Amino acid sequence: MSSPQVDHPAGILRPYQRAALTAVQDRWSNGHRRTWIVLPPGAGKTLVGLEAARRLGRRTVVLVPNTAIQGQWIRQWSALCPDDDRTAGADRDLAHHVNVLTYQSLAVFDPEAENDEEGRGTAPVRDRLHPNGRALVAALHDAGPLTVLLDECHHLLQVWGRLLSEILDELPDARVIGLTGTPATNLTTAERTLVDRLFGEPVTGASIPALVRDGYLAPFAELAYLTEPTHTELVYLKEQGERFARMCDELLTPGFATTDLLPWIDARFVHRDMAEGGRLPWSRIAAAEPDLAAAVLRLHHIGLCALPEGARPLEEHRRPPTAADWIAVIDDYARRCLDPGSAHDRAARDRLRAALPAVGHHLTRNGVRRGVSPVDRVLARSDSKAHATVEILAAEHTALGDRLRALVLCDHERASSRPPAALLGILDADAGSARLQLSTLVGDPRTGHLDPILLTGRTVAMAPGTAMVFLESIRAELPDAGLVAVDRPDGLCDIEGSWSSRTRVAVVTRFFESGGGRILVGTRALLGEGWDARGVNTVVDLTTATTPTAVVQSRGRALRLDPTWPDKTAHTWTVVCVSRDHPRGDADWERFVRKHQGYLGVDADGEVMSGIAHVDPSLSPYTPPDDLDAVNLRMLDRVGRRDLTRARWRIGEPYEDALLPTLRVRRPRPVTVRGVDVALPDPPRVLPAERGVSLSGASPSDPPPRSFPDIVILLGIITTLSLVLGLLAPWSLIAAVIAVALVPIAFRAHAAARVRHARELLADAATPDDAIRYACVVADALRGTGRSTTGAAGVRVHIDTDGVYRFTLPDAAEEFAIALEELVGPVVGTPTHLVPRPLPPAPTEENARALLDGDLPANPVVYHVVPALLSRNRLHRDAFEPAWARWIAPTTVIRTDTDPGATILAAHYGSSPIEDAVTAHRLTWS
Repeated sequence: MSSPQVDHPAGILRPYQRAALTAVQDRWSNGHRRTWIVLPPGAGKTLVGLEAARRLGRRTVVLVPNTAIQGQWIRQWSALCPDDDRTAGADRDLAHHVNVLTYQSLAVFDPEAENDEEGRGTAPVRDRLHPNGRALVAALHDAGPLTVLLDECHHLLQVWGRLLSEILDELPDARVIGLTGTPATNLTTAERTLVDRLFGEPVTGASIPALVRDGYLAPFAELAYLTEPTHTELVYLKEQGERFARMCDELLTPGFATTDLLPWIDARFVHRDMAEGGRLPWSRIAAAEPDLAAAVLRLHHIGLCALPEGARPLEEHRRPPTAADWIAVIDDYARRCLDPGSAHDRAARDRLRAALPAVGHHLTRNGVRRGVSPVDRVLARSDSKAHATVEILAAEHTALGDRLRALVLCDHERASSRPPAALLGILDADAGSARLQLSTLVGDPRTGHLDPILLTGRTVAMAPGTAMVFLESIRAELPDAGLVAVDRPDGLCDIEGSWSSRTRVAVVTRFFESGGGRILVGTRALLGEGWDARGVNTVVDLTTATTPTAVVQSRGRALRLDPTWPDKTAHTWTVVCVSRDHPRGDADWERFVRKHQGYLGVDADGEVMSGIAHVDPSLSPYTPPDDLDAVNLRMLDRVGRRDLTRARWRIGEPYEDALLPTLRVRRPRPVTVRGVDVALPDPPRVLPAERGVSLSGASPSDPPPRSFPDIVILLGIITTLSLVLGLLAPWSLIAAVIAVALVPIAFRAHAAARVRHARELLADAATPDDAIRYACVVADALRGTGRSTTGAAGVRVHIDTDGVYRFTLPDAAEEFAIALEELVGPVVGTPTHLVPRPLPPAPTEENARALLDGDLPANPVVYHVVPALLSRNRLHRDAFEPAWARWIAPTTVIRTDTDPGATILAAHYGSSPIEDAVTAHRLTWS
């Protein structure tokens, strides 16, 4: 049974922290012994974990990923309980009340432990521990009832996750609390399974955008700096690219093999009767081999094959095939088509085998296999990235002055192995390393005076002048450490002496935050997770890690509030190297896209959304921009406009803290307004019909409102009758004659007015179709099926600064986005119903007269796919048809399983009912 709760001894907890602690207490009260808490980096997970442990009142063991975090936990306990005699420490004997250890101190495995022939352990993980590890496990057993805090518990996928599972199963009295900044939705299936087994359902706090809006995290902007490889690197990439291009040309040449590639694609994917023993639905092919299916659709986009029946090209398919697409096709072609028994096909395989290493792949007997790609290494570690970092930090210093505190994150301190022989003379052996980045920063006059410092798990390095100041400032603090500056051949100094990694991190962090050095260069392993420096306001990400955990953690380094700068606004930069001279020249761009796929940031319109559109609205996730310099100029311009970024976050305004699927629709027609919310229109009064036009509640041949000619005609008729009947006085005969004379003129004016009115109706019906009306159709139809309570009235429409429409229906967001994309997209897939949309006649005088006479011919028609959700049964179609008739045209849906419907589908298959409309799904926070 847990100890009674007591009031917080060190200030007031934030509301979301109190809510998390209350949820943890509820878990204990309901009989659970394990839980895990999800809070974003910078939200105070350490405080919440320690307060939960303090309330339990037990001896506590905290396990953390690295020594940088270890010291922070110990200091946080002292700050939480300054007058408490219960101490915190880092000793393995668990002598303190709070004992903070690294996961590595627990998982020290004996290299002599028995493994099977595949390297897997044959005994329980606990039995393979080194004696030091076993001693620590014994101490855990002997320590009595424990509270175990597992910081950054997403690390549990690693081998010590299995170890902890075994140990915790043997500590039934322990209360276990996992802490992570990675939402459960971002965990892999394997991670989620293990975490669920260890902890159960998570206690989830507010999201990063919510904490920014509430003022608990600093507002931030995601920026990118785009580079091209250096001249030497470009020459190499161009040579490799030409090799691959020659292979692709050969591959498309008739006679390349016994069965050539394009006929094979046609047989395998277009006319699928010849493959797999019969015609397979495209949906099965796309589900079983998604990369290959996408590659075929991109080959179709450039005209190399017909569109497979049932396929639906999306935004991602409307671009030329990439190297990865060619690899997917070649792999399938080599495995399924090239006959090893044919001399002709063996020669074709040899040509493929010789060219594939140019894109980092190898052809084996079992197909194409990915290898170490020299091209990818060139892009990831290009020397241009180090110089781009100089440009970024020089601009940030100009904007921030002495307030700049920049963190530069790299993958490694030094290269652990020599580069491939193919890259000798192309890349420096230490290319992309933190050490080489420090040398570049120190050597440039724009950043050298900012006293850059290197901090890794084993090294502290800096320029000689900075080293003198650093040693002078800390020798009094560490008098027995014997610290000295050791000159190195690269012109830097390493600070060496008797100090632990934990002490190094703490001392250098304080020196950095005090302004002794305004740039800190480090590795993701040490500083990219959990490390706490409130002054960091700029992060430059040079790492290749793209997992959601790595992205969230690295960006979290800059989000903490800075007591010395109440209006702190953070910038996180990603440096991306792209090349047009190689088919894999977008590999680094693809990494950049993956980093932002699930990460939320604020865009130019103040909308919080995932994807690289929040970096710049012009960026496409499918291809790098043509003008890199233009993008960089826009990015650098934002450096001095942190106030604009802060305003975009709308701090203090209410929010729902919900993610809504959103559909973006780009039209070729220019829009008159940008960056605004758009009010919903009323349903149109005039719509195109099968013939002519249709009015709401009237016939287009009805007379127009009464006009002056009508009045004249009426008076003329009355006057004529009066003359005949002798009712007019003699003095009014002249007026009567004039009125009668005006009647023919009035009749002509009346006819002209009717023609004008008819032309106005045709003009109204010919108003260009607006994507908003299709959104209203879907929303009203969803309301008719009971999936939405608001219908069209609830549709949110925003036109981005790049002219793209953004549509959301909050109470049925996912269904709405999917259905709207089907409705405005091309006629593809296997639709069960189509709906015709008549095109209105031109508003000419000839057509107006024909309209009045009822002689207009039938209007031409285009066809839309009725969304699958709205065509599955009669009830759904009964909801769709009136919505379509209200907003688009009074027509009825057509079944495609009838002879007329099948003929229409075949005739219009692949056509786009809305010319050049491009759609894309995004997640938007509200």
